[in-house]
Amino acid sequence: MSAATLTPAAAASKADAPIPLRAHLRHTGALIRRNLLWIRQDPESMFDAILFPVIFTLLFVYVFGGSIGQSLGGGQDQYVQYVVPGLMAMMGMNMAQGVGTGFNTDFNSGVMDRFRSLPIGRGSVLFAKIAVELMRMLFATVVLVIVGVLVGFDITNWAGLLASVGLSAVFGSALMWVFLTLGVIMKSAQSVQAMGFLVLMPLQFGSSIFAPTASMPGWLQNFTEYNPLSALADTARGLMVGGPVTHGLWVTLAWSAGLTAVMAPVAIHKFRTKN
Repeated sequence: MSAATLTPAAAASKADAPIPLRAHLRHTGALIRRNLLWIRQDPESMFDAILFPVIFTLLFVYVFGGSIGQSLGGGQDQYVQYVVPGLMAMMGMNMAQGVGTGFNTDFNSGVMDRFRSLPIGRGSVLFAKIAVELMRMLFATVVLVIVGVLVGFDITNWAGLLASVGLSAVFGSALMWVFLTLGVIMKSAQSVQAMGFLVLMPLQFGSSIFAPTASMPGWLQNFTEYNPLSALADTARGLMVGGPVTHGLWVTLAWSAGLTAVMAPVAIHKFRTKN
């Protein structure tokens, strides 16, 4: 029986047949190439990765740097050393929101229906999305570091910088599973973006990314203590400019492992069963 004459049930059964690991890897590689070619054809899709680190770095350094820097015992230069590692912690989170909206757009355009009709691993589609989004995140991080250096950030520990980038990528990839799930279950890309905004804004500003938490109200300090972004930002600062690392590192890794363990199976299941 040819592929053209397969019934929908037969096509779904064929597509869901067990696939060897080597084939999964080959499919993932092909889909990564497809996504990269799409970015090449649509370079505007990289604007967020370029403009986000530039705008946020300049905004916070030149608007808030003087006043917050004084509370840190210095000035604007002191605040640059504080905020750049924090912004690095944000990078994976903001890129994660983009993967959710893009995934939803692909569903609504019919691209994902075509993928699900093919005899490829369901996880390959999602892993390819995450891999390409991590590449975009690394590109955005390079832009952030360049802008940070231009405004006075002093890189004293290159190994710590690389470790911070790796830790941000680990947490960002875990968070991407959450947004892939939202991309499947939400009806529109606007809904995914709105939900992401509602989730991300409290996490971003209720953390130690932009300012120390000592002056915050007690209830907000309690929130920041359990906020994974605070742990990630504090760990990045410890690695890059000096300070405690161990506690924040384990908290970040625990959040990353927990999110991945819970949300990756959910995302794959929702992708497999979405009508």
